[in-house]
Amino acid sequence: MQLNTILLMAEWQVKGLQLFVALSLLIILHEFGHFFFAKLFKTRVEKFYLFFDFLFPFGNLLNFSLFKKTKGDTTYGIGWFPLGGYVKISGMVDESMDKEQLAKPPEPWEYRSKKPYQRLFIMLGGIIVNVLVAIIIYTGMMAYWGESYIPVQNAKYGIQADSNAQAIGFRNGDMILNVDGKTDMTLQDINSDLMLNKIKTVNVLRDGQQLAIATGDAASSHMLKNRKAQIIMLRYPFVVMSVGDNSVAAKMGLKEGDSVIGVNNTPIQYFSEFKSVLDNSKAGSPLQLTVVGKDGQTRSLNGEIPAVRKLGIGLKTEADYFEIKTIKYGFFPAIARGVTYTGEKFSFYVAQFKLLFTSKDVKLNDNLGGIASFAKIFPGEFSWSSFWDLTAFISIILAFMNLLPIPGLDGGYVIFLLWEMITGRKVNDKVMEVATTVGLVLLLGLMLYANGLDIFRAFKK
Repeated sequence: MQLNTILLMAEWQVKGLQLFVALSLLIILHEFGHFFFAKLFKTRVEKFYLFFDFLFPFGNLLNFSLFKKTKGDTTYGIGWFPLGGYVKISGMVDESMDKEQLAKPPEPWEYRSKKPYQRLFIMLGGIIVNVLVAIIIYTGMMAYWGESYIPVQNAKYGIQADSNAQAIGFRNGDMILNVDGKTDMTLQDINSDLMLNKIKTVNVLRDGQQLAIATGDAASSHMLKNRKAQIIMLRYPFVVMSVGDNSVAAKMGLKEGDSVIGVNNTPIQYFSEFKSVLDNSKAGSPLQLTVVGKDGQTRSLNGEIPAVRKLGIGLKTEADYFEIKTIKYGFFPAIARGVTYTGEKFSFYVAQFKLLFTSKDVKLNDNLGGIASFAKIFPGEFSWSSFWDLTAFISIILAFMNLLPIPGLDGGYVIFLLWEMITGRKVNDKVMEVATTVGLVLLLGLMLYANGLDIFRAFKK
């Protein structure tokens, strides 16, 4: 059985495994940031855990580990509750809620004995490392693969516009000439800027005539209401490059080199037209394909719409149809681009986050999700470039979310520390305990709610 068929059969496992590996790696690195600065300032770290060894957020319930080993003053382990991780720093109000220790006089090696600026670095350590991880990953990607993109002017078959794009004024086959006067943009850039309402006018060539499409805030409204990150796409012919053994395509009789020119007695030219039929048809309904083989002979193939909406085929890549521009970077330019690219991604995520609270078109329930929603962003077939790109982006998300001024998150501790540094008065440990407990309970409730929404959506389908 070919690899692409195996991945097709286990798409959700591939997505889930990628998310698990990426999150585990990033959790360990985040906690290492706290660990590093704690050790730098000679603060004792009692535990370093991937996942929780208790029923989060209740530090004294169901305490057990899947693995643990003590080295020096620190116990390293893997907990049973797979929602994050933690380091237990002596003398600190944290997830473990060790009130016994806090009731004793401070020791020199404890967190509470350290200077405010030292405690600030200890608390920001995880966020600092998450940002550095993103920079390092993007730097490596720039140095190894370079930065490849297809300028929208190279999209010689025009664009594929979904219903949201068509409601704004786009049409299938439109050739984009410029966007607010800019010519060197990709479709990914355009989709992102449309969502964030950064585009006013898109000039297109349609049936030999130039037209100006005034997007205004209509594009952002449609994308946010319908939870669409992409409303215009590249379109290209439907030519089969490979067919998986025992796949739906193989059973129908599709062969390498076949060009699909019709689906269910409707002529088509492009893969996107076929994909639209596939996605909008009921599983088990008839599927008839009209194909032209490498020998020029036309054949009619019959089958059914598969439940997974995949035929088990490989297609020609974008490089087979379009001129792809690639920027190659040397060592130092790759570092510079890694830094700027991380900044661009961070700004993009912050802008998206702001829309949750500033756009009338955004409903929180529609845009909130848990582990399943996170897993969906990974591709169903593994590739190193996609994996590292998404891992870096998730690292940015973790950095931003941990910076939020919510008790129980790093940002909550930072707020208390900044108060102390500005006023010269330390926040009472009892206040810290209550605030942290409330914050952790609220975070648990939010996680349960978000994952509950995923379950509800799955059953709703």
